[in-house]
Amino acid sequence: MANLFHSALVDTAEHHAMLRESVGRLVGGFGRRYFQDVVRRKEKPVELWRALGQAGFLGVHISEVYGGGGSGLADYNVIVEEAAAQGCPILSLVIGSICAPIIEQHGDEALKRAWLPGLASGERRLAFAITEPDAGTNTHKISTVARPRAGGGWLLKGQKYWTSAVDEVDAILVVARGETLDARGRGALSLFIIPANAKGIEKTPIETALHVPEAQFTLHFDDVEIPADGLIGVEGQGLRQLFAGLNPERVCAAAINNGIARYALEKGATYANERTVWSTPIGAHQGVAHPLAKAYVAVQQARLMTARAAELYDQRSDAAGEAANMAKFAAADASLEALDQAIQTHGGNGLALEYGLADLWFVARLHKTAPVSREMILNFIAQHSLGLPKSY
Repeated sequence: MANLFHSALVDTAEHHAMLRESVGRLVGGFGRRYFQDVVRRKEKPVELWRALGQAGFLGVHISEVYGGGGSGLADYNVIVEEAAAQGCPILSLVIGSICAPIIEQHGDEALKRAWLPGLASGERRLAFAITEPDAGTNTHKISTVARPRAGGGWLLKGQKYWTSAVDEVDAILVVARGETLDARGRGALSLFIIPANAKGIEKTPIETALHVPEAQFTLHFDDVEIPADGLIGVEGQGLRQLFAGLNPERVCAAAINNGIARYALEKGATYANERTVWSTPIGAHQGVAHPLAKAYVAVQQARLMTARAAELYDQRSDAAGEAANMAKFAAADASLEALDQAIQTHGGNGLALEYGLADLWFVARLHKTAPVSREMILNFIAQHSLGLPKSY
């Protein structure tokens, strides 16, 4: 049994190494300069997205019967991280980690056939709308309402914000509640897919400090019509259905930060080896070397936690939630430390865009706040892992 277990570990490691090499070669062919140029011109990395889809990388976590690779989140984690490690942190990959599992685990057969093959190939895109100005991370306080419409279907009214890439997608996966509230003022949640160009949707861009191709939007829904087949799964079961996508979201947010950290440390170490002051590479000085080494340790710990979280999710383990939250927390902190030390190692050059580091700062910083804040993660760990009283 021990030998079989060892063999399985070796096979997985070899598979991920080959996958990482393939992704690195593909994305590296585009590289950091390509990504920076797309962002500078306020365009989209269409060529890179198409290449990822044609290579089968966008759908590795989707079942083969629906056109995917049939492997799982563990492989998708490798892909998301490696893309970022090549200087291309693609936030849309995180959206793919949310929407596809929700549809596959909770949608009916018609919905799966309609969406999953296109999501796997990259030919179809979905946005994910959950956050609201007055609800924040408290999903129970969502105020966007889907009320029954005469003749069938629903009418959607409300507001979402910080919804990514709405200008790039075919439709939006929206989290809404029913009209009836329980004694605690909560409405049963449902998940809907509505066309991005549906009548009654107003999209207002949000100006951000993020140097990424994905634009952020505030969405206003004014009695947007949802047909009966726009519902995912069972009406009123949306809260349970969400967890099919929220844990992968945390894993993939961590993966982006782990990739950014790897990119930063590689740049920092290379510069420390090549930059010479008084005939000595600056990397020979402990004042430069030790901070980079310390950051490397933290990054490797975060990567291990992220890989473990993905593995637990694929196993449908109840421990996946705890691991995914810890991975996101660890990766956010580790990537910022790595990026800061890489910038510091470069001196003034660290702030020059041509070195490709400074404009990664807010992307990395994003994941200390999103998709769930570090404070809410600590609340979760305190309550569910340590058994402490609920604090909120």
